[in-house]
Amino acid sequence: MKRIIGKILQLIDFNGRDWTVFLLSLLLAFSIWLIHNLSLRYSEFIQVPVRVQCELEGHADLSSNVGDIVARCQTSGYNVLRADRQLKGKPMVLKVDPSVLHNRDGETFYLTSDGLQEYAHLIFGENVTIEYFLSDTVFFRFPYETHKKVPVFPVHILRYDPQFIGQGELAVEPDSVVLYGEPSHLDNIDRVMTEAIRIDGISSNVHGTARLERVKGIRMSTGTVRYSQNVTRYVEVKSVVSIQGRNVPPDKELRIYPSTAEVSFRCIFPMPVNITGSVRFYVDYNDFMDSLDGKCTVVTDPLPPEIIGYEVRPIVFDCVVNER
Repeated sequence: MKRIIGKILQLIDFNGRDWTVFLLSLLLAFSIWLIHNLSLRYSEFIQVPVRVQCELEGHADLSSNVGDIVARCQTSGYNVLRADRQLKGKPMVLKVDPSVLHNRDGETFYLTSDGLQEYAHLIFGENVTIEYFLSDTVFFRFPYETHKKVPVFPVHILRYDPQFIGQGELAVEPDSVVLYGEPSHLDNIDRVMTEAIRIDGISSNVHGTARLERVKGIRMSTGTVRYSQNVTRYVEVKSVVSIQGRNVPPDKELRIYPSTAEVSFRCIFPMPVNITGSVRFYVDYNDFMDSLDGKCTVVTDPLPPEIIGYEVRPIVFDCVVNER
């Protein structure tokens, strides 16, 4: 047999190098043919197994069943091959907006052809033209889950440059989240906290995003929140004010010791003229009656918007009531 093959090779006069060139040429020709055919557009039925992910209040965020989405598509051979591989692998997870899901009853939701069209590029890939869907309604089941809405508590350490201060509290959006999990886990949770927000050298408004602290065994409707803090420049003005009594019965006299206090006002820069002169500090007679030892703190009426805070020294005042 070897002698016969050798005689054939002698007749066609092929040496080893010629065979190498021939095989490489054949391989190159096949590659060009394959690339050309895969680049052509075909009209084919493509089937993609899908599990839908969606934040539905009171339900699991991932469908428990797999829905087969089938459509007649015009696409390249590359996408046809990709779809064939995906059909044999794990179902794709399609994240959708709650507005495209329709509730049939209880745990059953469905997507219509309009909703499928919106996510066609994610399901079938880019550069795909959908001719029509084989089924214009695909059903998915989202099991019920125990859920609970709790507020978000921002954990923050904000350090301001001299003469700058935050206006109001640090705001977070959303200010509450929905928790999903076993009732025994949810019963002991009354809030969720952000990871620590640390910012130094603040001299202007701040904003950003912060992750929420994860709780074992609990799923949250969102994992991050946006935070913001308004910041203003201020000037500090010190003043000595007299402390008055308020809501004192006509037959009583409330004596306050000391009768004056030093107040440090923080005012928005630039400060209007004499804005602190209209602020009155007092001890409420009802607070005195509720105290056990006659020691009270002073309060004031609502401050003008130009005053963003104050500190009073001393903090506690001794009060005595006399009959008139």
